[in-house]
Amino acid sequence: MFTGIVESVGYVREIKGVERSVSLKIAVPDIFDDLKTGDSVAVDGVCLTAKVVNADDFVADVSPETLSRTTLGKLRTGDKVNMERALRLSDRLGGHIVSGHIDGTARLQAKAKEGESVKLSFALGRKLLRYLIDKGSIAIDGISLTVNEVVDDGFSVNIIPHTAQNTTILDKKAGDEVNIEVDVIGKYVERLLGKGKESSIDKAFLSEHGFL
Repeated sequence: MFTGIVESVGYVREIKGVERSVSLKIAVPDIFDDLKTGDSVAVDGVCLTAKVVNADDFVADVSPETLSRTTLGKLRTGDKVNMERALRLSDRLGGHIVSGHIDGTARLQAKAKEGESVKLSFALGRKLLRYLIDKGSIAIDGISLTVNEVVDDGFSVNIIPHTAQNTTILDKKAGDEVNIEVDVIGKYVERLLGKGKESSIDKAFLSEHGFL
């Protein structure tokens, strides 16, 4: 489990292919000096398991399923990646609850300067767009962000200077893909409502308890 608050930016040191899977060697900053074999690390929002941990990098395997749903298969040696270690129970939850299980990808359409911030507009398919709401939470490449606005074919977010300086988000160009993890609460609500008679939770129940 993660928070979407990126701790540091690492880079891809080596990529090895194993049939349809790949093995990534990621260079890590000094603050990751407590990383151990078996630990979870979010790399551009994707939860990976450290298979081998060295003094200044770690190795993780990426499965065909993960390659099919994320941008990790498009990484090249030297590419920068957002990184976050797994959440401790004693940590502050500064972002929102992020699992590191990517739902799909979005495509950057436009960047626009707005005061000290930068507005980013993304195209996203309806399959995932239905989980987004104005001022709701979304994880983009592992970064916890607030949705500004949802439109028919996508959404927008604003990037403040701190996020710009400490992540890779503004390195993206129009046409680039990013990893998307929608807020898990929306998916659970949809699943429960979809069960009909098998669940006591319906729209009337949610309205009565202040959720609608």
